[in-house]
Parts: sequence; structure tokens; C-alpha cells
Amino acid sequence: MSEQQINNVPLLQHSTSTFQPHHQDHLLTRIWIESKKLWLIVGPSIFSRIVTYSVLVISQAFAGHLNDLDLAAFSIAFNVVIGFDMGLLLGMASALETLCGQAYGAKKYYMLGVYLQRSWIVLFLCCVLLTPIFLFASPILKLIGEPDELAEKAGVLSIWFLPFHFSIAFYYPLQRFMQSQVKVWPIVWSAVAALLLHLVTCWVLVVELKMGVEGIVVACNIGWLVMPIILMCYTVCGGCRLTWTGFSVDAFSGLWEFVKLSSASGVMLWSLSLSLSKTT
Repeated sequence: MSEQQINNVPLLQHSTSTFQPHHQDHLLTRIWIESKKLWLIVGPSIFSRIVTYSVLVISQAFAGHLNDLDLAAFSIAFNVVIGFDMGLLLGMASALETLCGQAYGAKKYYMLGVYLQRSWIVLFLCCVLLTPIFLFASPILKLIGEPDELAEKAGVLSIWFLPFHFSIAFYYPLQRFMQSQVKVWPIVWSAVAALLLHLVTCWVLVVELKMGVEGIVVACNIGWLVMPIILMCYTVCGGCRLTWTGFSVDAFSGLWEFVKLSSASGVMLWSLSLSLSKTT
């Protein structure tokens, strides 16, 4: 081949007009694959959130059929007292999601169970410290300007909500424990079971047994106790063989570090939920 022929040989055999569509097709395929993987996790999580929120909707619907005082008292007890409680405990449980995600990625599966038990201990102690808010909800509500009759009724319901309060300390850590392993369907089925049970118990306690708004609170307690029980049975009975090896004394070590991490997350999320509640 002469020198002139060598200089006339194109450096690229294919023009950029044929390369660009191929590159775009490859990118769109990757986006579609990653989106499907993402929605396999996000979709069930969104559905479970909707189902658990429906418990509140059903409860307020039943309370609305009683009288205005019961509806207002239930709304204040749930949105103010329980809302304050859930915002803080949910934030503290979010620290578990970070630790479990790191341990699962590093293939230290044993540590997920240890972190779960530490979270139970810390959140349970936090629930104990928050219990006076429920016991003295009436004077607190009066202090912030609520009418006496409404504050007294909401204070009574807040005491009835104590089982709900302590169930949060076990449910949220189990939820984060499952999500870090991409086991979202047990969370969905537990939420659906709790919703159906809540609907039935509300009907029986409120309509049939005439327990009033206290019956609605009992139904809420039962529903929120069922969810952690189902998730715990799934975990212990072989659903998480790699990450759950039984109760361990290691859960009592490193509690202070866990408290510092979880309290920072708790205050951050609680302040966000509080600011959002002020705008609504």
C-alpha cells in the first residue's frame, strides 16, 4: 500500500451518526433495568406506608360517627401526642438503617441482628422516658391552650395509647432491619394483616360492643402490636437465616455510640416533622 493510500484510510470505520443511536439505546436499556430494580423495593414500601396510614383514616372515620368531642380528642391524642412520639422514634430507628446497610454490604451478616437488638434496647428505654408525656397529657394540653373538656378526654385516650407507644420501639427497628436486606414483602403482608384486623376490631368494639372512642384506640393498639409480632415470627422462624442468629449479649456493648447516632437522627427527623405539622 502506497503512502497516499495509507493517508486516505479513515480512522473510524463507522460514522458518529450510527454510533450515537446505539449508545442511546444502551443507556435507555440500563435506565429501564435499574428502574425496575428500584421499583421492586420502592413499590412495596410505598404500598405499606399507604396501608399503615389507612389505619388512621379508618380510625378517624369511626370516631366521626360518634360525636365531635370524641373525634377531636382522638385527633389530638394521635396527631399531637403520638405524632410527637412517632417522629422521634422513627428518626432514632433510621440510624439502624445506616448501620445495617453498611454491615450487609460488608457481608457482616451477624452484625445486623446485633444492631437490631441494640436498637430495641435504646428505643425501649426512650419509650420509658417518653411515657410521662402520655400520663400527663391532659395538663400539657391545657398548658398549650386546649379547652379543659377536650384536654381531659385526649389525656385519657393518650393513656390508652401506651401499648401503641411501646409497639413502635419494636416495629420500626424490625422494619429497617428488613429493608436493609431488601425483604420488603413481609412488611407489606404484616401491614395488610394489621389493617384488616383493625377494620374488624373497630367494627366489633365500636359498633357491636359500644366501647366508643376507647374501642378505636384498643383496635389501633392491636393492629400495631400485630405488625412487629408477624415480622418477629418471620425473622426467628428462618426468614433471615444469615442475619438473625439469636439473641446475643453483644447487643449490650456499644450502646452509648448507638445512642449518640440514633438521637442525632431522631432529633433531626422529629424537628422536620414538627415544622411540617406547624404548616398544616
